[in-house]
Amino acid sequence: MRREDIQVEPGLYSPLNTEAEIKSNLLQNYSRYPVEFVKGEGVWLYDKDDKKYLDFLSGIAVTGFGHNNPEIINAAIEQIKKLWHVSNLFEAGGQEKLAKILTQKSKLDYVFFCNSGTEANEAAIKFARKWGKERTHIICASNSFHGRTMGSLSATGQPKLWEDFAPLTPGFSFTDFGDVEELAHTYLEHANDTVAVMIEPIQGESGVIVPPDGYLKKVRNFCDEHNLLLIVDEVQTGMGRTGKFFCHQWEEIKPDIITVAKGIANGLPLGATICTKAVGNEIKPGNHGSTFGGNPVSIASALAVANLIDENILQNNVTLGKTLIIALEALHTDKIKAVRGKGLMIGVEFVQGVSAKNICKQLLKKGIVTGTSGDTVLRLLPPFIITEKEIVQFASTFDGVLNSL
Repeated sequence: MRREDIQVEPGLYSPLNTEAEIKSNLLQNYSRYPVEFVKGEGVWLYDKDDKKYLDFLSGIAVTGFGHNNPEIINAAIEQIKKLWHVSNLFEAGGQEKLAKILTQKSKLDYVFFCNSGTEANEAAIKFARKWGKERTHIICASNSFHGRTMGSLSATGQPKLWEDFAPLTPGFSFTDFGDVEELAHTYLEHANDTVAVMIEPIQGESGVIVPPDGYLKKVRNFCDEHNLLLIVDEVQTGMGRTGKFFCHQWEEIKPDIITVAKGIANGLPLGATICTKAVGNEIKPGNHGSTFGGNPVSIASALAVANLIDENILQNNVTLGKTLIIALEALHTDKIKAVRGKGLMIGVEFVQGVSAKNICKQLLKKGIVTGTSGDTVLRLLPPFIITEKEIVQFASTFDGVLNSL
């Protein structure tokens, strides 16, 4: 293989510097951009050549409080000096503190800690089926994303992600996102066997798709009418990103199970499955577990994050999100089809023929880190600590990239 043919992104090729770099021992399951970040400060990232980048991705909705946050760092350091692992065979005071916060914020009752979003969703699936006893079927949304392990992958409504991984876990069907009438039709196909409906408040991986107002409330009512659990996947939308602690709170509903991860510990591995007493009482010792889940260092970081998410931060996320959307809509371009989102979770959809991946790459060259959601949507997930100054900088650079196409 020639150096000039090493693929770093689908459809984009770049030469690497040395033979050693070509012979990577990393599994080639990621299309990595040819940039290595070595440090961060606030909303800024720095590569190994000390080039400065404005972070508008937050590690895919993870580092909500930016890089090198002193409160979070101090919490992690103080804990790691004391203890970083003993397993879940023993009492865990830090977990108890965080569980209390999460149950108070969600108005639910129990928390299971794991390491990631896909693990949190796997737990949710197991808990729902344990509660449902003979009923095991779960209705999910088309174009949803719940993870890449077998259970959560099977709950993910994207056939392209299933390719070559058959047989999937049985017991899932899919309905149109945002359409409660279609949900009712889907339910009738498995009425005697259905135990739960599993949805995201906003579909992040499929283009930052925001459902119609009132959709979540209608789904909640539908579940109540048919004695179904409502599982809300808040892995990307939770922990303050949309301007509420949990995104579903915009519609003032109470799910039976909530899953969170990503921003919960600002980059340390942690996930959580939060559930009602009715669901939690079905789970007995040995039904589920995790060796590393809820390790003391991640928990300490998460406690610091939870303490930082106050009403001022939540309102600021709403205000900054509106400011960013206004700035995007003010751009004089015919290349943008739509701008949508909530709080600091925003998608910019381009017209046909404009590649989001190409724009993402051009922005990276100009020192701005963004993401994509499918082929046509640029995904913006900036840290909660950005200011209007950074929004202006992003909009100006983005405008320049669009005009250069």
